[in-house]
Amino acid sequence: MTAGDAGIVVVGASLAGQRACAALRRHGYRGRLTVVGAEPHLPYDRPPLSKELLAATADEAAAALPAAGLGIDWVLGRRARRLDVPSRTVELDGGDVLPYTGLIVATGAAPNPWPGTHPPEVGVFRTLDDARALRHRLGGGDRLLVVGAGFLGGELAAAARGRGTSVELVEAQPQPLRSALGPVAGEFVAALHRAAGVSLRTGTRVGSFTGGHRLTGAILSDGTRVAADLAVVALGASPRTGWLAGAGLRIDRGLVCDHHARALGIDGTPVPGIVVAGDVARWPHPWAGPDGAVLGHWTHAVEQAEVAARTLLDPAHPATYRPVPSFWSDLYGVRLRAVGFPAFADTVEVHENAPDAGRLDIAYRRDGELVGALTGNRPGRLAAYRAQLAEALGRVPV
Repeated sequence: MTAGDAGIVVVGASLAGQRACAALRRHGYRGRLTVVGAEPHLPYDRPPLSKELLAATADEAAAALPAAGLGIDWVLGRRARRLDVPSRTVELDGGDVLPYTGLIVATGAAPNPWPGTHPPEVGVFRTLDDARALRHRLGGGDRLLVVGAGFLGGELAAAARGRGTSVELVEAQPQPLRSALGPVAGEFVAALHRAAGVSLRTGTRVGSFTGGHRLTGAILSDGTRVAADLAVVALGASPRTGWLAGAGLRIDRGLVCDHHARALGIDGTPVPGIVVAGDVARWPHPWAGPDGAVLGHWTHAVEQAEVAARTLLDPAHPATYRPVPSFWSDLYGVRLRAVGFPAFADTVEVHENAPDAGRLDIAYRRDGELVGALTGNRPGRLAAYRAQLAEALGRVPV
């Protein structure tokens, strides 16, 4: 690729998109580099939005990602509307067409919206603008209803309680995070919420919201009525692949790629010149089963972006992406850290479970082999688990 060609286009001004750009430059690419972003903002980090920014312990600078010095042509506040693989072009809303020599798809995921009608005070939480709006309301006497006690919902509840906001947290499962981490970890997290004064309601769903032009609360599936002045729906997210419809790529609950981060066509073979990174990707891993994995975690976006950039620059010698996944969540002074794939385990070993002290140590196994681990305020133990998982992964043929 030369400075005179169409250049590389990155669709998604996300963490994965920014890290891919940095990797391209670091590995010697000096050609044209264009980044398309649906939001009007330069790339920013999402974890601080539900942590430091909402907790009012840091300002927006804590979320900013370095963008200077990368020689990027920014196309912000625009959405990619269509991909034409044969002509190697991306069409934007408004009709503009961007040619590319190489394409990095890093469009991330969109929050799953409430499926029905609702008052205007009911929203989702994904963007910097979402964080700004919610931060402005916390601590001012409003009552917050959080629908879904997953990682995001839990952090929203924790940040709100830290600001003195009354919080109702509704979760359909018997415990928070049960499907991701199992019932023991779920009870640990539930104890943290309740000790902090969150009204946690499990095993029930929000059936409908009450109030016409102004939210007054919700009616749960068990008939309970809860009061609220604002609500956040935290029911997961779905990869942003709609703009890729009809492009001949393999879409299956994400844009499917191989272990080199190369986008696959409908026939299962890599599509030349297109790589994938971040939340939009579904990718293979020996511990993830035949369906592969879709992970909305910070480390995944960073690590896959590096592989995508290297593969795009040197397709004859593509880089390999087979990480030991890791993620973390902060709740009431407890840092929950996980490695591997806890959700794919068939047995759980609990080595420590002390919610009052904020300490947790769980090993997850499948067919007797370690596939994941979770700790609370035990970083040394997590490091040992990571090393064990990395050693085991190294024995699996690529």
